[in-house]
Amino acid sequence: MAAEKLAVTRATFDEVILPVYAPAQFVPVKGKGSRIWDQEGKEYVDFSGGIAVTALGHCHPALVEALKTQGETLWHTSNVFTNEPALRLASKLIAATFAERVFFANSGAEANEAAFKLARYYATQRHSPFKSKIIAFHNAFHGRTLFTVSVGGQPKYSDGFGPKPADIVHVPFNDLAAVKAVIDDHTCAIVVEPIQGEGGVTPATQEFMLGLRQLCDEHNALLVLDEVQSGMGRSGKLFAYEHYGVKPDIVTTAKALGGGFPVSAMLTTNEIASVMAPGVHGTTYGGNPLACAVAEAALDIINTPEVLDGVAQRRQLFVDALQALDAKLDLFSEIRGMGLLIGAALKPQHAGKARDILNAAAAEGVMVLVAGTDVMRFAPSLVIDPADITEGMKRFAAAVEKVLG
Repeated sequence: MAAEKLAVTRATFDEVILPVYAPAQFVPVKGKGSRIWDQEGKEYVDFSGGIAVTALGHCHPALVEALKTQGETLWHTSNVFTNEPALRLASKLIAATFAERVFFANSGAEANEAAFKLARYYATQRHSPFKSKIIAFHNAFHGRTLFTVSVGGQPKYSDGFGPKPADIVHVPFNDLAAVKAVIDDHTCAIVVEPIQGEGGVTPATQEFMLGLRQLCDEHNALLVLDEVQSGMGRSGKLFAYEHYGVKPDIVTTAKALGGGFPVSAMLTTNEIASVMAPGVHGTTYGGNPLACAVAEAALDIINTPEVLDGVAQRRQLFVDALQALDAKLDLFSEIRGMGLLIGAALKPQHAGKARDILNAAAAEGVMVLVAGTDVMRFAPSLVIDPADITEGMKRFAAAVEKVLG
């Protein structure tokens, strides 16, 4: 007998889920491409992409097929054994990047946790037990574990949980002089997002990124790039570091890696990986066959000229629509970001209105994001139909006009 399906609503959330989120008042139940439908059958254009996750839209046929095929073959083995999907995915990531070694996990936070632990471990094994300082940046976001949230430069996320991991220094983003003032021979790593996502969708400057690489070289420190949000085609290249002509030591990726299936990876070199040994780090689910099969299918599609070249064209459609809206309503001080990670910063007279606009947009049938209180964030599918962009921006414009009266 089939299990009875329990009727649930948005009110159920308030009764059963830990109150760490404040989700929308509607419940999505179905997605296809860049459209979503809720319990009432209302349709939305999705410009949020599950926060830069569903890079190929909802229920992409190739990802569904990969999931079905692997789901009927092998779900899980643990890392007592290896498996074919994990080995194939790792090989393809290495072929496409600077990397020579891969570690798989389940979330961006876990990939970053592994990266920060590796950076410190490498420094203690190769240089000195006192070489543990991590330099990070204000308004950064690296995850919600105690270590990653402490490296992230937003105290509102890390305060109140007891003593934080020590020897982490925060300086202003894109300020090379500030980094020079604190870096020394006790520094093991500089940790940076090529595009600060939660911090306002702000890209690193070319001078800043080149300068960080040089400072790391001078002080035997590792350059760790958090590409959890900016990676996997989001910027118009497979990874955003490629825009800068800089070779990192460690890169993390998650979000879009599985196109919606939870999976993450940390990429590094043979030399840095050489300090690790069995038992030093690990995770039960990392390299899960189901996750890696889906991620391989996603990588095969995203890492093509057709998809990557299309990102810039789609970005322009968004920018044109946002600029037209700005010309009409005097709305934005800046439209920034890279590729299809777009931030539209509200002018001072509209300060604090980002969340109101997000809610009004949902009411109009378009899903958007914010990055702080004053920046509208767009992270749609990389293959979103141009017609969906046109329709979604029409709905967004209607929402903005209602909020601003």
